[in-house]
Amino acid sequence: MTRDTPRTDVYATARGPLARLASPLAGKARARRHARFFPPLPPGARIVDVGCGALGLRALEPGRDITGVDRVPRPGYPGTFVQADVLEGLPFADGEFDLAYCSSVIEHVAVADRPRFAAELRRVARGVFVQTPAWSFPVEPHALLPFAHWLAPSLRRPYWRLGAAGEWEDVALLRKRELAALFPGAAIHAERLAGLAKSWVAIS
Repeated sequence: MTRDTPRTDVYATARGPLARLASPLAGKARARRHARFFPPLPPGARIVDVGCGALGLRALEPGRDITGVDRVPRPGYPGTFVQADVLEGLPFADGEFDLAYCSSVIEHVAVADRPRFAAELRRVARGVFVQTPAWSFPVEPHALLPFAHWLAPSLRRPYWRLGAAGEWEDVALLRKRELAALFPGAAIHAERLAGLAKSWVAIS
């Protein structure tokens, strides 16, 4: 990988041997999820990838018309990129895109701000694909620690330091009903591992 190549490593910013072990497995899981759930779209469909990171959906759909959006600059992003904060309003017209894609982002949004975040995704696109880790799965996917997300923040914070995530973040994972309430009318699918819901995917 060269210095200018976008990183597709799921745990690129994590630390320790557990993150190095989990990263290729997570990458394969993401590809399987995409193959199973990503909706069939016509070749000319316009997609906005909210919280795109360095590459985002382009890693899986390189030939698509995708506009990447992130709160921070992404100078190496290979395509159209807009730096914007969803909560301040996206600089797009109503229904400008066929699909708003948002993977592993909404759990990082403060709970009180999530309805506004979801409404903005629904405003700019005629359909949504929103994936988020499931609260019911026993391993917290950022820190890679068992049961961390089920603890109160006062207990979770010292435990978090033992995990792969490093810097503390009060991530609040979503239950199925919470995701459904944010995207009324969307079908909520379960991505499963060992029979347990590992993540939820809202598709409309």
